[in-house]
Order: sequence, then C-alpha cells, then structure tokens
Amino acid sequence: MAGTGGEAGRGDIKKQARLAMMELSNMLSVPMALNAVVRLNVPEAIWQSGSNSPLTAGEILARLRPPPPVSASPFNLQRLLRLLVSHGVFTEHLSSGDRRYSLTEIGRTLVADNDDSNGGVSYAPYVLQHHQDALVRAWPLLHEAVLDPDGLEPFSRANGGVPAYAFYGGDDAANDLMRRAMWGVSVPFMEDFLNEYGVSGGFEGVETIVDVGGSSGACLHMIMRRLPGVKAGINFDLPDVVAGAPAFPGVTHVGGDMFKSIPNGNAVFMKWVLTTWTDEECELILRNCHAALPAGGKVIACEPVVPEETDSSRRTRALLEGDVFVMTIYSSQGKERTEGEFQRLGAAAGFPGFRALYLDHFYTVLEFQK
Repeated sequence: MAGTGGEAGRGDIKKQARLAMMELSNMLSVPMALNAVVRLNVPEAIWQSGSNSPLTAGEILARLRPPPPVSASPFNLQRLLRLLVSHGVFTEHLSSGDRRYSLTEIGRTLVADNDDSNGGVSYAPYVLQHHQDALVRAWPLLHEAVLDPDGLEPFSRANGGVPAYAFYGGDDAANDLMRRAMWGVSVPFMEDFLNEYGVSGGFEGVETIVDVGGSSGACLHMIMRRLPGVKAGINFDLPDVVAGAPAFPGVTHVGGDMFKSIPNGNAVFMKWVLTTWTDEECELILRNCHAALPAGGKVIACEPVVPEETDSSRRTRALLEGDVFVMTIYSSQGKERTEGEFQRLGAAAGFPGFRALYLDHFYTVLEFQK
C-alpha cells in the first residue's frame, strides 16, 4: 500500500508539472489580453472618474470611447477580463448570475491620474509600446541571441537590420508612444525618488546636474522644480532627440554622444541607460561621467538590479523578464546587472565610492562617487 501511495503522489507531481507547462506555453495570452483591454480603453470605462463601480462586460462595452461596433462581443470581452482577474488586474464580482468587473490597484495603474502638472500619466502607453508589431516580430527569433550573441539582436533581425533606437528615431508615431510610455513609468518613480532620495540630502551641494539620456528633459525639470538648490540642468541626449525637446526653466538642451564626452556638472543623473549596453560600453559611459565631474561629484544612476540568487518573487520575475526584453529588443549583450557587477563597473571607470539604495521595487538608485 505504501508503494501505491508513493506512486499516486508521484503521479500527482507529474500532473502538476504538465499543468505548469501548459500555463507557461499559453502565457502569451496574458500580455496580449492586457494589450487588448488597453487598446479598447476598458480601464477608463470602468474607472469612470473614480467610481470604479463593478460592471458587466456588456455595460463596459456600452461605455467604451470610441464606441465599439454593434457586433462587439460582450462574451469575448468577458473571457479577456476573467484571464486578467486571475492575474490581479481586475476584481470579479459574482451576483445573481452576473459577472461584474472593477479595477484592482494593479489595474488602476492603467488609468491616467488627475495630476495636471504631469499631464495625466498611466502605464497604458507602456503596455502598448511593448506590443507594437515591430517588437512582437522579434520574439520568435530570441534563440538567435543564444546562437549568435555577437550578431544582430532579435529586433534587428526581425526588422530588416534596423536596431530599436533607429526604429524609434525614424518612426514619429512609435517615438511618440515610446516617450509617453517612458513618461508614464518615470513620473511615479521620480515622485518616490524625490520624496525619499531628494529630500534626504541626495542632491546636497549639487548646483548643476546633467541628465544623460534625458530625452525631453521632463525628469530634470521635476528635479529642479522640487529642489531649488539645483540651479542649472543640462538635458543631454542625441541631437535629433533634444532638437524637439520643450523649454523648461533653468534647463539647457545639449545634443551629443555619451560615448565621446558628457557635459560638466556637479552630478550626473541617468535612468535606465546602462542596462541596454555591454560592460565595455557601460565602462566607457562611466569613464566619460568621471571626466565630467569635479572631485566629490557623483553619478546617480537609476537602473534595474537583479538579485544574486534567483527566486520566484514578483520582483525577481519582473526584473528577469525585463532583462530578456533588453536582450531581445536592444542588445543581445546588453543586460540588467547585479549590485556587485555595477560596483565593479564603477571601480573600473575610476569611482572609488559606491552604494545602492533600494527605494523602489524595480529601479535601484546607484551612486558612483568620485
């Protein structure tokens, strides 16, 4: 009998394993369902200026803007909603045979806030940006990053040899979506960053700050608006990027190449820049930062930092998923790094001081001190 029980237990383990593989194989359904409900504007239809009242799929369709065609299927929408309920995006309310849906705190990130100073931001553009046709085409070629890491990354292979940065530079609609996506992710992070790092003296003694890869200069503007001690800001990015950047008080837009030189300042700020480059390229960027800083100056880099040991936590999964995204879209040898790897890069570039501040669940604040 003991043997029979052991065989039964082993049989259940095999069934669980097969179930897990079925889930992993069909996991693509999750981001695609998320992309679909964002494209349909479902979160806004439910949120309704903060009411977040539970609605049936049919009631949601009736509130969509723009209005859907009369052929739109409440049943098919409900199927998407049920899947996303299982991943915590919506809450399902069962009552009198009806299924109704409201937003969870996770789903709420897909609805623009009411902060006019930031233009109303959400994670919805980030979802759409990740699932553009040009990006989706790259994923079936992910294995090529293993077979030929020195060759074209999967994105370039899938898009006629055009790398991601050139793709965004040559497509106004894609570039606009990218800007809105990065702004939607940046604003809540920057608010927390300034509340915790900024007010605790992280920018003490900094009068001129250089934002490397600062795009529009909006993050730099947030820093200067919150911290009056910072008198001047230099928004440094590629010439074609800063050419269309808006004017902000105290901010000077400078075009250039971070692999050649970086403007001088008391501190250099960068966010999600080092992740997309190789170790050699990151060391060169940091060496140029070192040359731009006075004694006692520092680089403040906000980057994903992967843990030394792999676990199944949501944070670890999000970081490692982001790491594979970088490998697929930007560079087969660009990568997210551990704290120790970042410290070694800084030391190789001439920075004797280093510390990592875990103020956010995704981005870590890294200080490289000269």
